[in-house]
Amino acid sequence: MKQCNFCNNSVREIDYKNVEVLREYLDTHSRILRHNRTGTCSKHQRQLGTAIKRARFMALLPFVQG
Repeated sequence: MKQCNFCNNSVREIDYKNVEVLREYLDTHSRILRHNRTGTCSKHQRQLGTAIKRARFMALLPFVQG
């Protein structure tokens, strides 16, 4: 079983402006990867989803990859 990358690095909050980190958790069609694929815990998976949605709204990440 994979370990949560955010728990291992003692990350308290996931910042929506850190686009390089958020892109690691998107697939080729810009969909959010599931927790069993990435290994994130449920707390950080919820924060990750919120951060990706905020980055999309601020036009830092695309909604779909065409």
